[in-house]
Amino acid sequence: MLELHCHTTYSDGQLTPTELVMAAVEAGVKALAITDHDTLSGWEEAFQAATSRNIEIVPGVELSTVHHERSLHILGFYPDKNKLETPLKERLNGRKNRAYQIIKKLAELGYPIELEAMGEGVAASRPHIAMALVKAGYVQSSQEAFERWLGEHKPAFVQYEKFSIVEGIQLLKSCGAVPVWAHPYLYQGGKIETVFHELLEAGLMGLEVYHPYHSFSQIQRLEKLCDEYGLLKTGGSDYHGVGQLNQFNLSLSLLDPLKQAAHNLSSLIP
Repeated sequence: MLELHCHTTYSDGQLTPTELVMAAVEAGVKALAITDHDTLSGWEEAFQAATSRNIEIVPGVELSTVHHERSLHILGFYPDKNKLETPLKERLNGRKNRAYQIIKKLAELGYPIELEAMGEGVAASRPHIAMALVKAGYVQSSQEAFERWLGEHKPAFVQYEKFSIVEGIQLLKSCGAVPVWAHPYLYQGGKIETVFHELLEAGLMGLEVYHPYHSFSQIQRLEKLCDEYGLLKTGGSDYHGVGQLNQFNLSLSLLDPLKQAAHNLSSLIP
């Protein structure tokens, strides 16, 4: 009944925050994290939508960093919005610049597109560009767009602006957010165990153990790492509007340690 990884239309999700809250309630979720990429803009609407429904909103974000030249995402839970929102504006601008670079590459390849205007606080992303390619008739699906042009090392791919794991974790913790490595086994820049220790040294506090793309044995390995190093365990469906919410039926008991860790961090911030 705990969902700690979901996206809205403020990043690359297909549901508005209100629609996501309604879908989560329908799926039996009791606590729902809003973890859009590099933006906090979906929080307010989600909080409003939750007031008349029996669901708790966990404020969060999924921060984009680069490690060993590959994308590595860090979830941050319970950040101080007033402290984090300004630094994230730079990340949003970086995303827009990246989107324009990708669009330029596509035009040079012979596939010009126009990206629809996005509202304030929306994080431009490759799925937005993929949908524009579908709309233009160049491909039949977003998946095809990624396979042909947008995936890592594909002709139109552009890496995030350099933002290291150390910078990401330090930023989150300085704003009172608990940093958690998102979907570790999706990372392709090195062995999990090696990267784990690098993140741990940088100040990592938890692992997203339960994720749809983690196998049972991988989940067991991540659980063991958390137990060995005293780290927090989180999980979620990484929901973007398609598929199933509440896949793991995670216990709400995972939330209390996360809240306590956030409280402890906040008490250390001047």
